[in-house]
Amino acid sequence: MGTLTSFSFNAVNLRFTSSSIFRQRVGVQVFGSRKLNTKLCYLIPKEVSREKFLKFRCFCGTNNSNNDADYTQNDGEIKEDSSNTASSTESTVTTASPPEDKAVQEKRTSNELPPSLSSRPPNIAPLGSVYNDFQIDSFKLMELLGPEKVDPADVKLIKDKLFGYSTFWVTKEEPFGDLGEGILFLGNLRGKREDVFAKLQTQLAEIVGDKYNLFMVEEPDSEAPDPRGGPRVSFGLLRKEVSEPGPTTLWQYVIAILLFLLTIGSSVELGIASQINRLPPEVVKYFTDPNAVDPPDMELLYPFVESALPLAYGVLGVLLFHELGHFLAAFPKKVKLSIPFFIPNITLGSFGAITQFKSILPDRSTQVDISLAGPFAGAALSFSMFAVGLLLSSNPDAAGDLVQVPSMLFQGSLLLGLISRATLGYAAMHAATVSIHPLVIAGWCGLTTTAFNMLPVGCLDGGRAVQGAYGKGALVGFGLTTYTLLGLGVIGGPLSLPWGLYVLICQRTPEKPCLNDVTEVGTWRKTAVTVAVFLVVLTLLPVWDELAEELGIGLVSTF
Repeated sequence: MGTLTSFSFNAVNLRFTSSSIFRQRVGVQVFGSRKLNTKLCYLIPKEVSREKFLKFRCFCGTNNSNNDADYTQNDGEIKEDSSNTASSTESTVTTASPPEDKAVQEKRTSNELPPSLSSRPPNIAPLGSVYNDFQIDSFKLMELLGPEKVDPADVKLIKDKLFGYSTFWVTKEEPFGDLGEGILFLGNLRGKREDVFAKLQTQLAEIVGDKYNLFMVEEPDSEAPDPRGGPRVSFGLLRKEVSEPGPTTLWQYVIAILLFLLTIGSSVELGIASQINRLPPEVVKYFTDPNAVDPPDMELLYPFVESALPLAYGVLGVLLFHELGHFLAAFPKKVKLSIPFFIPNITLGSFGAITQFKSILPDRSTQVDISLAGPFAGAALSFSMFAVGLLLSSNPDAAGDLVQVPSMLFQGSLLLGLISRATLGYAAMHAATVSIHPLVIAGWCGLTTTAFNMLPVGCLDGGRAVQGAYGKGALVGFGLTTYTLLGLGVIGGPLSLPWGLYVLICQRTPEKPCLNDVTEVGTWRKTAVTVAVFLVVLTLLPVWDELAEELGIGLVSTF
């Protein structure tokens, strides 16, 4: 992997914004000089003294190539280096040595730093007018505008007072975090990892207050396991404002409401489409004929909206029940969740919702519990509607509520097709169309949506559950397998491609590590995740024609 070290901007108009964050972290100081007849500007982090300038180069665009000088300020000294290189003048400011005693610093500053450029030696060559052509050390600029790093003084304090021979003996430090904004302490554990971690968290709050988050993670590139059993651990330190997710913004609330309204519309459309045997011929042609261009009169659909509402209510009920399961599991653990962003889909009514964690998860067991709670709640309601709908479909008293659907619909799922075949019988299933209750469609769509969200990939519910139960390494293997099966159409049928694209665009990134990302979750949680993934595969695995004919699921061929 390449590393970005520096690049240049040519003819760029640098305009310092009035952002409060930028003003807090960066100070812009402008020094004038009658001798130089110009102004020089410096970008200075506000917490850094004047002699700890960042490297910053300004170029002047005068036609006089002899008025070039190189000014370097190091510990208050100004050096001049005139050369006949080009019509550009560099002003380089270097970083000073580590901080000294405060009294010594103030004495050096008062003795060596000039109050302004006007008091500098008069033999400096004039620079002329300064244009907006800059070449900036990009690495320093990224440090300036990127995530705030851990304070080195705090690192020293934590090493001295937090770690020790009775808890964790630090032997090495490495960058930690996505952009290296934190510190990873490597060393030797001196006790039971859970007890040591709890003790370190308590002492960290006493030393530096509520300023940092401490993570216990597996030691990267560890050559051997811990002598006490399990993997070797290390401890990562990140600022709270960097590691914790930000709050939900007003625009996110607006987008979530708009998506929910669209999901209501797609659910009603699914209810109307389920009455395809009752719709006017021009409407059926528009929805089934790929060559149809002119949409029919929408007023023709109004009489069917009321009868479509029960199915729409069922689909929306499964979605809300799913999200309620997440929130009920997160509340006792004091884990905050974002507002759900529902994804409308005309085939299933919805693809589910995107719900983000708005606080750091304490451990992997919590991650598994919250991830499984939603799909289990949605699947329980969906299967209840599916089972009741199948029973009503075979009840003569409910014949007036039944709708006709193609029998090939039941070939979309091996598991649901077998259950339908066992309930409705061979004669009912082995026909061109099958009369079913709308609850069957609502339950089918709910179970299919739940199964898609339980696929072990990215930050879907299934991906989070697998990551919590088996670790991020296992999620990579599960994810590659899932992408392959979706790409080949082995699972998901005609929805495999759009769902795969949706995951790649919106949900491909794994979940961030928990505070305690090492402790195992236990056997029963791993068993629950394994069984759930197995049922997901059976639900999304379509039935090919030969097997469907043998099992009596749908009418494959007629003679």
